[in-house]
Amino acid sequence: MNTNEMRGKNAAELQQELESVLRAHFALRMQVATQQSSKTADLGKLRRDVARIKTIMREKAGQV
Repeated sequence: MNTNEMRGKNAAELQQELESVLRAHFALRMQVATQQSSKTADLGKLRRDVARIKTIMREKAGQV
């Protein structure tokens, strides 16, 4: 999802998206730790997605 799509969402939708990305990040971390997955590059992508969502949430809250 790109930032323009995220900016079009309201706070509740962004919170739901954040929870979804955090769950995916946790699941991937566990898979990498137990050597079930070797997609370590995806960890960084998900971490950046979390940062993007949090940044947009702060922008919408007016705290920037």
